[in-house]
Amino acid sequence: MHAFDVLGDPVRRRILELLADGEMTSGAVSEVIREEFGISQPGVSQHLRVLRENGFATVRPEGTRRLYAVNSEPLRDIDAWLDRFRRFWAPHLDALATELARGRRERRLRGADEPPRSTS
Repeated sequence: MHAFDVLGDPVRRRILELLADGEMTSGAVSEVIREEFGISQPGVSQHLRVLRENGFATVRPEGTRRLYAVNSEPLRDIDAWLDRFRRFWAPHLDALATELARGRRERRLRGADEPPRSTS
């Protein structure tokens, strides 16, 4: 399965978002996904299996529990593929950062020019 096919599913993307914060048991993942998407535990397990089989997640046993975590290697591959397209949005984001900084600077300078407010 192609990486974008794996990540094209909103449930799998959400699972990766959860795992990005650290290892989680399959039960904890299932609980969140059931609440947010209304999917049964076997359905969540299926999504975890797809992520694991396609290299996006790792699993390690801990007693009777299974702990899932993000495997960053496939994400680096996607990042490398996206790199050729960054030129389309990077300059716009840089320009936005410049405008935000300019606005903060202007507000700071205006604040320094204003007379102190009366407390009476």
